[in-house]
Amino acid sequence: MALGIQEELIFLKKIMSEIVHLFNIILYQPLLNILVLLYKHCHDFGIAILGLTILIKILLSPLTLKTLKAQKALQQLQPKLKEIQEKYKNDLEGQKRAMIELYQKEKINPLSGCFPMLLQLPILIALYQLFRKGLGPDQFSLLYGFILPPENVSLTFLGIINLAQPSLFLAVLAGIVQFIQTRSSLMGQGNLQKDPKSLKTSQLMQKQLSYFFPIFTVLILLRLPAAVALYWLTVSVISVIQQKLYV
Repeated sequence: MALGIQEELIFLKKIMSEIVHLFNIILYQPLLNILVLLYKHCHDFGIAILGLTILIKILLSPLTLKTLKAQKALQQLQPKLKEIQEKYKNDLEGQKRAMIELYQKEKINPLSGCFPMLLQLPILIALYQLFRKGLGPDQFSLLYGFILPPENVSLTFLGIINLAQPSLFLAVLAGIVQFIQTRSSLMGQGNLQKDPKSLKTSQLMQKQLSYFFPIFTVLILLRLPAAVALYWLTVSVISVIQQKLYV
């Protein structure tokens, strides 16, 4: 029995090792090489991070646009969903059927916005690992043969902020932009409750969320290298712009 469990553990370790290997080849290694190329051209680690983040956001913009459009479609559908909830408030099965029929009629998949986000998750993990590790000799062994490692690497942004260490300035700035992004997202959802008590509860929850996420962001980034904070800040700024344009 013990031998069988040990064999299963060895098998699981092999599978995990293969997954990590594929992850490095497909995502981490290409992103590392692009970051090194950008650094060799601009000679600033912070600007290289900005360039790579913007490039990734551009490549993922079709998925992001699809997510934002799905969110907007669901927001526009909220009044009709509210009517269904009122009509079938004592009939959960009828409520469920009516909602499914409405989604089919409007040709909307309520889960369509989730799939693009799930597809982006491995890329976000790879970027986080990349910015956390920085550009060190250990990473240069993963460079492609036609890319030479930079001779001198300075992990600073504009010669001022050391991106290898936590930065209070970037963490707070990222928290402020996160606050703007969260408020913009919550305001776009609107308040559809007709009951004053429900409306008050919803507004209280939105207010709490609008402060919770930025504070959580700052606390997390204060424990991580500033390179991660710079990446988070850049993504948040781009997300706010996209929300303003498409939602």
